[in-house]
Amino acid sequence: MHILEIPSFFPPHGGLFVLEQARALQTQGNMVRILACVQLGISVDGSFYLRARRDRWWEEMNGVEVYRSYMRTVPCCIRPNQQRWCRIVQEMYEDYKQRYGRPDVLHAHCCQWAGVAARMIAEREGIPFFITEHLSSGLFNHFYGKGWKKAEWARLLLKDTYEHVNHVIPVSAELVDDLAPFFGKDYAFTPISNMIDVDYFAYRPRAPRGARPFRFCCLAIGDIYGKGYDVLAKALQGMNGVELHIAGKGTESEAMRNLFAGSDAVIFYGDLDKQGVRELLYQSDALVLASRSEAQGLVIMEAISTGIPVVTTDAIPQNALVEGACLIAKVGDSVSLHQRMQEVIHVDFDPRWSDELRARVAPHVVAQQIMKVFSQG
Repeated sequence: MHILEIPSFFPPHGGLFVLEQARALQTQGNMVRILACVQLGISVDGSFYLRARRDRWWEEMNGVEVYRSYMRTVPCCIRPNQQRWCRIVQEMYEDYKQRYGRPDVLHAHCCQWAGVAARMIAEREGIPFFITEHLSSGLFNHFYGKGWKKAEWARLLLKDTYEHVNHVIPVSAELVDDLAPFFGKDYAFTPISNMIDVDYFAYRPRAPRGARPFRFCCLAIGDIYGKGYDVLAKALQGMNGVELHIAGKGTESEAMRNLFAGSDAVIFYGDLDKQGVRELLYQSDALVLASRSEAQGLVIMEAISTGIPVVTTDAIPQNALVEGACLIAKVGDSVSLHQRMQEVIHVDFDPRWSDELRARVAPHVVAQQIMKVFSQG
């Protein structure tokens, strides 16, 4: 099958999961390429906004051919930016078709805005399109404010796209209910977990801890409220003999440091690449993630795959959890989180937990599930 992936987000702004999924789909005998237009913002990207490439180019990334470009957004102009992005993607598709012909399916990652662009192309070309949805209600509230007060037109556009897509692939069953107040449920969907590179995040038994402190790690962007860092800071109070290693984009900010001020047991790393994430997991005894909302906790699965237990909240979808390996606290409850963190210190990790996760989210397993949805149309 000839598959064209269209991501809403791609490096340097996340989206590496698209590359990993494309590679996994290739192993199933498919021809898979990626068309990626990345939006840049002056406040987010700084000087890169000015010096980044202004052309469109082909590049091989991890064995996958990618047609790439950047689009410089205009501040506070959501709708013109959306319309221009979709127009650029359609232009890039015409280049793609001239070079490789028409794909059998279009696979968009996130309805905003790849799903919208994919629909425009699919209706013109008469080919099916699918959307894997990664974004939670919390992110939409962040983008547009509660009640979509900043852009009600965007909610209506996304809802209409959902109702015309061949099939939606939410990354968890819970995400469907989470988004229902925005988009309803009048569309076909099949939840399929994100995959993780279980060979890269391979199981490794940890050496005896001895007299050193118990090492918690927290791998999440520096969204203090969304990722529950305020709850984690309170939960950490009164815990002796532990360290907390925090990594993720924005976690080295002054606001984050102030939140944990007075504790010598907190170490900040800022953003880490894939290798850095793996090394931190291998050096840790447990992961703690206090999120108030998650579409799917990939870092939870990576941690379990490497061989450490997890303390998290009941906001995490079930398909990211493994019974026995995960201790669950109530969302926003620092006392509950503190108790689970104390308990996990005494958990002996069972390697079978890693094996169970591998059987569920290994790339070839998830790719087979996606292909089944594609084949059904």
